[in-house]
Amino acid sequence: MCYPAERKEAILKKMAPPMNMTIPELAEQEGITATTLYNWRKQARARGQVLPSRSTQPDQWTSQEKFQIVLETAPMNEAEVSAYCRERGLYPEQVEAWRDACMNANDDAAAQAKQLRQARKAEQKRLRKLEHELHRKDKALAETAALLALSKMAEAIWGTTNDEDD
Repeated sequence: MCYPAERKEAILKKMAPPMNMTIPELAEQEGITATTLYNWRKQARARGQVLPSRSTQPDQWTSQEKFQIVLETAPMNEAEVSAYCRERGLYPEQVEAWRDACMNANDDAAAQAKQLRQARKAEQKRLRKLEHELHRKDKALAETAALLALSKMAEAIWGTTNDEDD
């Protein structure tokens, strides 16, 4: 069934903040199958519209949805952001917190990478120490084996010292 573009847009607006209606609610209210509504939402998201998925609470939206809001509000001044937030049932403080999180996301990654490098360096140092210890023990074992072999050869040639005493 083909629906007029105006009706589709009106229904999509009901999915968006501040109404945040769920697809099952809209399907029942509008008499349109949920599958059709899910497809419309998917198409709208592909065009860049912010349509929250499961949660009606903005703090529980996905990272992608929050990032989309940050992108949309980036070029706006304070008054425009306030109007945008009122229209979508958001608080400017939420958008600012999301923007800060986006801007600082790579800082965490850099700190984690530095920690990983330090841990790898410590493990390599530990490995070298263990290899050195193993080499030392191998040499000691070889020396002990050589002494044992010499001792047995000397015993075979001269006999044991106990044999002479008897």
